[in-house]
Amino acid sequence: METTGTGTAGGDATGILDEALQRLHSSGPERLGRLTNHAPMAVEALAARGRARAVHRWLDAYAPKLEEFPTGVAPVTAADWRSALGDPRRAADWIDHFGRELAERPWRDVLAEWWPRLLPGMYGGSTHPVIRVGHAVRTLLAGGHTEPRLTELAHGLGYWAARHRPVAGVAPLPGADGAAAALDAVPAIAVREGGFPDRLGRVERLPVWADSVTEPDAAYERLAELVRAATHRYATHGHGEETMLVHAATAPNAVLRTLPALPRPLWVPSLRAAWTASAAVTAMYAPAAPAVPVSPGTLTPEEVMERALAHGDEHVIKLTDTALDFADELSLSAALRAVELSTPLR
Repeated sequence: METTGTGTAGGDATGILDEALQRLHSSGPERLGRLTNHAPMAVEALAARGRARAVHRWLDAYAPKLEEFPTGVAPVTAADWRSALGDPRRAADWIDHFGRELAERPWRDVLAEWWPRLLPGMYGGSTHPVIRVGHAVRTLLAGGHTEPRLTELAHGLGYWAARHRPVAGVAPLPGADGAAAALDAVPAIAVREGGFPDRLGRVERLPVWADSVTEPDAAYERLAELVRAATHRYATHGHGEETMLVHAATAPNAVLRTLPALPRPLWVPSLRAAWTASAAVTAMYAPAAPAVPVSPGTLTPEEVMERALAHGDEHVIKLTDTALDFADELSLSAALRAVELSTPLR
């Protein structure tokens, strides 16, 4: 694989993140046939927030949830990749395919070629595949072009290809200019039961938002606005479903973090796909009424991150990582609400 540098990502000058990723790459992207392996994303978030020394201890606690790497079916080729797209049985084949691609070409070139192919299906796997890619890209953009980090990108892209699922037939509704107001305008799905795939199939209407954006810089700004609004919204609406509503913020943030690695013409369609993901999750899980946010008081962002680490839940860690991109009062409140609502990792 391309190894053009050995820089560090997000404050990890220790090599611990690489060790953890190597440890994880013998595990599959899922467990029990449907639940995502969150460990690669969580350990990257911890390292990025200066908590590399806690990575292996956290991973030891999470390790019982890991399953072995799946068995392959057949190699994915240039001639048949379309037929393998969205087939979760082909996860190992897809990961192997991207491993070979990244061994032969610069990672940015591979990402630029496959991003528009995968973007329409970012809703599969409860949006976890694009989130995993976003974490992998952050390490690479920070200069960490090590083999474990490139392998992690291959795992993320392969998982995305295997769980690729588009959303179609969604009728447009009048929206709002601001992201927060647009999320407020999202109607709940009629039947609020079942898992993510079942609920996703019931999303029939979503407000239009940011459709007038045509310039890449404006797309970046609006996407950052969306991530902030979705993070803030968790502070008041996270009780609707404490785990799944995390993705209304972390999925678009994964896209936002990836934009600098992508050709600028891809930024506008990325904004639109990210909005659909955030709005769809809101439609599937948002509660009927908001709650009063938890005040962070005098807690600093570093102290909020320590609380997330002590709690240990992977979604709490990832939402806190997103919240710290803004570190304003309501973002910190969202992280504390996740700590309050979620079951700790034991």
